[in-house]
Amino acid sequence: MDPKQVGDIIFRSKLPDIYIPNHLPLHSYCFQNISEFSSRPCLINGSNNQIYTYADVELTSRKVAVGLNKLGIQQKDTIMILLPNSPEFVFTFLGASYLGAISTMANPLFTQAEVVKQAKASNAKLIITQECNLDKVKDYAFENDVKVICIDDSSGASPEGCLHFSNLILNSGFASEHDLPEVEINADDVVALLYSSGTTGLPKGVMLTHRGLVTSVAQQVDGENPTLYIHNEDVILCALPMFHIYSLDSILLCGLRVGAAILIMQKFDIVTFLELVQKYKVTIGPFVPPIVLAIAKSPFVDNYDLSSVRIVMCGGAPLAEEHEDAVRTKFPNAKLGQGYGMTEAGAPLAMCLAFAKEPFEIKSGACGTVIRNAEMKIVDPNTGVSLPRNKPGEICIRGDQIMKGYLNDPEATARTVDKEGWLHTGDIGYIDNDDELFVVDRLKELIKYKGFQVAPAELETLLLNLPSIMDAAVVPMKDEQAGEVPVAFVVKSSGSTITEDEIKDFISKQVIFYKRIKRIFFVDAVPKSPSGKILRKDLRARLATGLPS
Repeated sequence: MDPKQVGDIIFRSKLPDIYIPNHLPLHSYCFQNISEFSSRPCLINGSNNQIYTYADVELTSRKVAVGLNKLGIQQKDTIMILLPNSPEFVFTFLGASYLGAISTMANPLFTQAEVVKQAKASNAKLIITQECNLDKVKDYAFENDVKVICIDDSSGASPEGCLHFSNLILNSGFASEHDLPEVEINADDVVALLYSSGTTGLPKGVMLTHRGLVTSVAQQVDGENPTLYIHNEDVILCALPMFHIYSLDSILLCGLRVGAAILIMQKFDIVTFLELVQKYKVTIGPFVPPIVLAIAKSPFVDNYDLSSVRIVMCGGAPLAEEHEDAVRTKFPNAKLGQGYGMTEAGAPLAMCLAFAKEPFEIKSGACGTVIRNAEMKIVDPNTGVSLPRNKPGEICIRGDQIMKGYLNDPEATARTVDKEGWLHTGDIGYIDNDDELFVVDRLKELIKYKGFQVAPAELETLLLNLPSIMDAAVVPMKDEQAGEVPVAFVVKSSGSTITEDEIKDFISKQVIFYKRIKRIFFVDAVPKSPSGKILRKDLRARLATGLPS
């Protein structure tokens, strides 16, 4: 049955649509109301307690834009930000936006091979990083005439062949906003290039535009009754990595838009986390389940005053009900809720309306309702027919916030975003009688390790590079700490004596820690369909029985 013949069943937010100025460049939108809070704290560096006001951040970002331009970076060029959470990350991202350039963010814990792969794929012209990561980029940079900037060492010294970040600002010759090159930024120009495995396969560059990110931020914090009610007296803890869409969009950009103070935590540590919450009277806590689990299990929590926190928002992966109860106990004054999002959707597709200025009641396990100024439908994966309430199917979203597409991959783009503009998430869920979204399963093959994506295809390719392995399949295995970990079913080549430890060691040298294979199960054959597709459900079922081999 053709769904067009019966009409799609479309779900919308409980909140009314709002005006969104998504014709503006991202930086102009974020700083649109800066006159109201220019002297207020914008960034607080939790590592050294240094505070930058909104005026400081805007001025420094424009200086960085001029400095980048003097190094040859032009509109639509790409720079790579290979940094942990830091003020320099923010200055660089906003500076690139002022130029009309594109930022691609990479996890600083990536291996050399992973960093170089992203730098090549994105055609990065400049890399900003730390001295400890120079070995990962220097050969590639030298061979491809890519400039490298380091943020280390306050003296301004930098390793040979690199510029120091302070020199980038000082050498900009910045005098006024008129020193910025004149660029005409189109709302549909790409401003951020994040890498995601999408619904399946190898990592792909997700092109997020000025229009898309402005829309996503506005959907959360704009309007008289915003979906996410934060304001310029709030202190938002940024413990999640800024190279991830959750932190970039719902913490950094939302915080900048409303004039909140953003407390930057470079690396999560439970004691440091608790100290920062107490010291700076944090009011907004954006978390992922592993942080919630650490809070729930820490013996130190009761030694700190966490009463300032008024919102705890959790995303990245589902939060178990027992952990919801733990959060309510540890944060007695906080409203708790979950959100649901993905990089390709520009961040949240749905958000808990307990965070709204006029909050709604929420249900345990719900992700909230579809974000405002967007449409959602639930479709039967087999027929494409849109489904009514309480019927599970693939979650699809449409709106100005979704990605422009995958970089240089029109086929993958067409598989994810259909001709009518619907983004197919690969997740299975349903909407109940109260417009609440519940995510129950997923069609896609991705493994979620603490909210990070692990693509089975990437690990399978590495495994099959070993002559000692004839065939391999990677699937998720449940893990209390991580949520899921990758495990592999491996068929040895004839006469091979390769061991589990040898395979794990081979993989660990080539991938970041969360992609490392936890267990190897040797099997006679990998189950496959007649078309040759790996039957991952069969392998997951074997794991569930406790008899993997």
